[in-house]
Amino acid sequence: MAFGDSLTWGTNPVAGGRHLYEDRWPSALGRGLGQDFRIIPEGLGGRTTAFDDLTAAFERNGARALPMLLATHSPLDLVIIMLGANDLKAYISPTAHGAAAGMARLVEIVRSFPYSWGMQAPKIMLVSPPHLCKRANGEGPQSGRIIAESLKLAEGYRLLAQAQGCSFFDASTVATASDVDGVHLDAANTRAIGTALVAPVREALT
Repeated sequence: MAFGDSLTWGTNPVAGGRHLYEDRWPSALGRGLGQDFRIIPEGLGGRTTAFDDLTAAFERNGARALPMLLATHSPLDLVIIMLGANDLKAYISPTAHGAAAGMARLVEIVRSFPYSWGMQAPKIMLVSPPHLCKRANGEGPQSGRIIAESLKLAEGYRLLAQAQGCSFFDASTVATASDVDGVHLDAANTRAIGTALVAPVREALT
């Protein structure tokens, strides 16, 4: 299961709306893995790791959504979590420390969930999102996010993954945010994440 936010849902910063199904990174990952694997995309725009956003008309707190999704889709072999970009909004939890704490809570939820009928807890892969960037007009990224904090996410997530025995991947090594809004990805960069995850996911599942 690919558990994420608008980067997983496929927000298109260039044309607006949503990327085509085949351009979203879970789809690219599925193509790369082949027909013996099934990727369940669970992306939602605005989703945080474990923080409330009461400005929205729907639940954005990942810690509240995750238990329901684990029950819905079990049994699962692997949960890939790519979140944190929305935690960094100025009015939510604008530091990388908050995002890392939220990710730790999500790991705890996956590990401690009461799976039915003897099902085992799935393995976990933490993915740090691409770095935020300035917009073409010189302004910072949407919603008061701080670029410098986004640069810290990868190291925080890597240390968490190491401590908790999870797999880790840094999406900033293969994808760059669009300067349209400084947050979201064009189609090529979105696909690039899925393609790059093929080998790490195969390794995680061995």
